[in-house]
Amino acid sequence: MQLQGSITALTTPFNESGMLDLGAWRAQIDMQIRSGSAAIVVAGSTGEAATLSDEEYSQLIELAAIRVAGRIPVLAGTGLSSTAKTIRQTQLAKDSGADVALVVTPPYVRPTQAGLYAHYLAVADASGIAIVLYNVPGRTGCDLQPETVARLCSHDNIIGLKEAVGEERRWQELYPLASPTFSLLSGDDPTFVRAIAGGGQGVISVASNVVPAVFARICQLLQERNVAGAQVLDAGLRNLYDFLGVEPNPIPVKALMRLMGFGYGLRLPLLPLSEAHAAEAQRMLELCKTIEQSI
Repeated sequence: MQLQGSITALTTPFNESGMLDLGAWRAQIDMQIRSGSAAIVVAGSTGEAATLSDEEYSQLIELAAIRVAGRIPVLAGTGLSSTAKTIRQTQLAKDSGADVALVVTPPYVRPTQAGLYAHYLAVADASGIAIVLYNVPGRTGCDLQPETVARLCSHDNIIGLKEAVGEERRWQELYPLASPTFSLLSGDDPTFVRAIAGGGQGVISVASNVVPAVFARICQLLQERNVAGAQVLDAGLRNLYDFLGVEPNPIPVKALMRLMGFGYGLRLPLLPLSEAHAAEAQRMLELCKTIEQSI
């Protein structure tokens, strides 16, 4: 399996009682497939995975796998602070129907590079499912360095990296690692066009929850080497990228999803978008509708 194109890190819809809104969940998945997304991520940080019970986690993956019916890959977030717990979570994702595990670097514990290498080897060896490494130091407190990725990328079960560090220098070190069996996936919406144009294969996106057709089209243009066309569409999303950063993810994107009719709110400790940004959210919704309809 080679991952490429626009992959959406799905929000998890809750109803007014705080329970899973499974009708909205199915509708979100349908919209992603209809819009041309290449894959979906279930229960990542954008999906508020830390607030889900094991039963809810399994249910979301199972329903996604049924709804997708093999048309696109289903990724599931599985990374935890403990290697043993990460292995168990990854096996749970596999048993629930996930095709790939998206394994974030262990949060909070700040392992060394040698520790990260040993951690990912253990997970890849024991889990029985394809693995995508995920580096987002701003959330986890540790940074998976390119030289460690280089040691891991030849493992048969490790098929990609989601890199949320958008710096060009970082990507210049990563580009040589891309291959038909190892995909470089941007995890930073504002810089994903540059990352793919430079040699990456795709993006795992937050913004594509609300503009999936635009992201799919941008990735198609990049695959066709039409960088200028992709940059034009990307430029029209700059205000959206800014809005999605006004409060911690996924607060802003879930405000937009609620306005679109997908779910109601978030789970503590996250609170709904501040009233100060409510008018901007409505403007962003209209912008998203206009851009999506233009594709």
